[in-house]
Amino acid sequence: MRIIGLGQVVFAIAITGLGVLSLVTGHFASVWQPVPLWLPWREYFAYGNGLLMCAAGVGLLAGRTALLAAFTLTVYLLVWLVVLHVPLVVAAPLKEVTWGGCAENATLVAGGWILYASLATQGDRTPLKFITAERGLRIARILFAIALPFIGLEHLLYAQSTADLVPAWLPYRLGWAYLTGAGHIAAGVGILLAICPRLAATLEAGMMSLFTLLIWVPAVAAAPTHRFQWTALLISSAITGAAWIVAESYRGAPWLAWRSPTSNPASV
Repeated sequence: MRIIGLGQVVFAIAITGLGVLSLVTGHFASVWQPVPLWLPWREYFAYGNGLLMCAAGVGLLAGRTALLAAFTLTVYLLVWLVVLHVPLVVAAPLKEVTWGGCAENATLVAGGWILYASLATQGDRTPLKFITAERGLRIARILFAIALPFIGLEHLLYAQSTADLVPAWLPYRLGWAYLTGAGHIAAGVGILLAICPRLAATLEAGMMSLFTLLIWVPAVAAAPTHRFQWTALLISSAITGAAWIVAESYRGAPWLAWRSPTSNPASV
């Protein structure tokens, strides 16, 4: 087991930050806000969520615990996706915002899954070892790819709101909103159809990195006491980390390959 790259570090720090946020505020981060208000002891569940996220995030940075932390986090995120977000999509399939929240959570599940598959080796005694095989890695990439167009669609449908987030010093702010929306969609299609998937995933990771650095870091600096700004920064960072994990899973593949190479997920 080993630290495999930038994606793992960014993902771990962001997940830990989300955990700290829950512990400090007693609330769930917005990506988990569908937790019903009527849930008994909701605040205690928020604290428990914070503790688990902190433990998993820190565990991802330690060689001996990284594999277990990645597995635990992936299962945990998958439960949130299935229990909280999927029912909202089923209940309101024409409401795009529910698809967007579901897609953001799905990118985190995919990032954790690929990280787990990449950390596992043939000698590890891992639970559900079949998900570390090439088939499991491929499914996780597909999950990530399917999620991206829904995130891009949010940029297009709410273009003016997206443009308002673009730094004022950039010209044609509305154009950037449309361009980034199209970028998410193109990256998802590229990964899904194995059209230069390494390039598509890397460009997606780079774009998410710019979002985080140019939009949410200055937003936190301008309003350091606002929970929303911190939440947005940490969620954007987590998605950025997941995107880099996906990109790094193609390590060794040609940049302009038109078909994802068959490889041992433990070696990517």
